[in-house]
Amino acid sequence: MGRDRPEREPNMQIDWIMGLIGGLLIGSAGAVLLLGNGKIMGASGIIGGLVDGSARSEARERLVFLAGVLVMPLLLIPFAGTPDTNATSNLAVLAAAGLLVGTGTRIANGCTSGHGVCGISRLSLRGIVATVFYILAGGLTIVLFRHIFGVI
Repeated sequence: MGRDRPEREPNMQIDWIMGLIGGLLIGSAGAVLLLGNGKIMGASGIIGGLVDGSARSEARERLVFLAGVLVMPLLLIPFAGTPDTNATSNLAVLAAAGLLVGTGTRIANGCTSGHGVCGISRLSLRGIVATVFYILAGGLTIVLFRHIFGVI
């Protein structure tokens, strides 16, 4: 209470459908990139190649991909509204979370889109193992920081 907008009642059917549509779009994008140029759609690898300079020859393609990832949700706001993310408003926690996720994706040589979506769909043992570990790490993080420490 005390918010500018009323609490949103959960609507399981709409949330389920939106999750299904999002999953289909992510899977389709991964398939198009793999079939179109033989590359795995791993967001951390795409960003990492730009940051460390190892993908200079593919910089334009990577920047267009990232622009689509950033711009498309903004274009959908008039149709779908702004989603309620339930993210914490604590900027220190958000910054720490971003740094930990970035570090984890570099250590694992990939992220959820590379290992989880593209790796599992190709039956990659490395992708399956990485996905199991990051889901376990995410669950452990929630248990520790929400239920034990009460930070998030």
